[in-house]
Amino acid sequence: MALLACGALSILTTLGILSVLAVETWEFFQEVSPLEYFGDTQWTPLFLDKHFGVWPLITGTLLTSAIAISVALPFGLLAAIYLSEFASPRARQILKPALEILAGVPTIVYGFFALIVLTPFLQTFIPGLAGFNALSPGIIMGIMIIPMISSLSEDAIYAVPNSLREAAYGLGAGKLQTIFRVVLPSARSGILAATTLAISRAIGETMIVTVAAGMQPQLTFDPRVPIETMTAYIVQVSMGDVPTGSLEYKTIFVVGATLFAMTFVMNMISQLMARRSRM
Repeated sequence: MALLACGALSILTTLGILSVLAVETWEFFQEVSPLEYFGDTQWTPLFLDKHFGVWPLITGTLLTSAIAISVALPFGLLAAIYLSEFASPRARQILKPALEILAGVPTIVYGFFALIVLTPFLQTFIPGLAGFNALSPGIIMGIMIIPMISSLSEDAIYAVPNSLREAAYGLGAGKLQTIFRVVLPSARSGILAATTLAISRAIGETMIVTVAAGMQPQLTFDPRVPIETMTAYIVQVSMGDVPTGSLEYKTIFVVGATLFAMTFVMNMISQLMARRSRM
């Protein structure tokens, strides 16, 4: 009975969150048309000349997430391969928990590190890199989610039966051929799940982009300029300067609903790909 109550509580909590988002989003679209929301390319709901085009926030979110996953995926996957296929049991016991410490660092620390350390360093050899930009927080977010990819991918690779490796060796395959031709394809569903979770984590990251990316919504894919992500905008409005119940206040709910829809669709696509990979 207690387990049933815990399961029901989680479901009711999720339904409550969705209902709040749905009601506030509906009220927002009573004043702003969906055509303006998805068709305009400017986002200035807090200005005198108001525009409600969400694309600058979406592009800023996708830009930082793309940079993060381009950093985290190769390093995380290579770390997982080393831990599973090359490291000794003793080294694996030491290195895996040490790598996972990165996930325990507060994100505000990552944000300030990106702002005061990484950005000045990158400015020495990247011309035109602004003090607030998408590149530094994207790289730092990639470092932050490396443990998520490496740990889950290592578990998936480690679970591949040794009989597959021995069969490949028996056919004359080398160590690297066995890893990339046999082991990784067999573990691709777990690797895909790890990558999807990491992307969702990057899309939903708040403090790093709030501190280091700036709060200038621009429709751009230039990582050198200031941008604003969807989560950073929600933080900006939630600081208390906007009256509760106003149209500007309702924008945080419609942006949150859009963010939820993006991650939901991405997870559905990931599950579909994982099912196909098992066939």
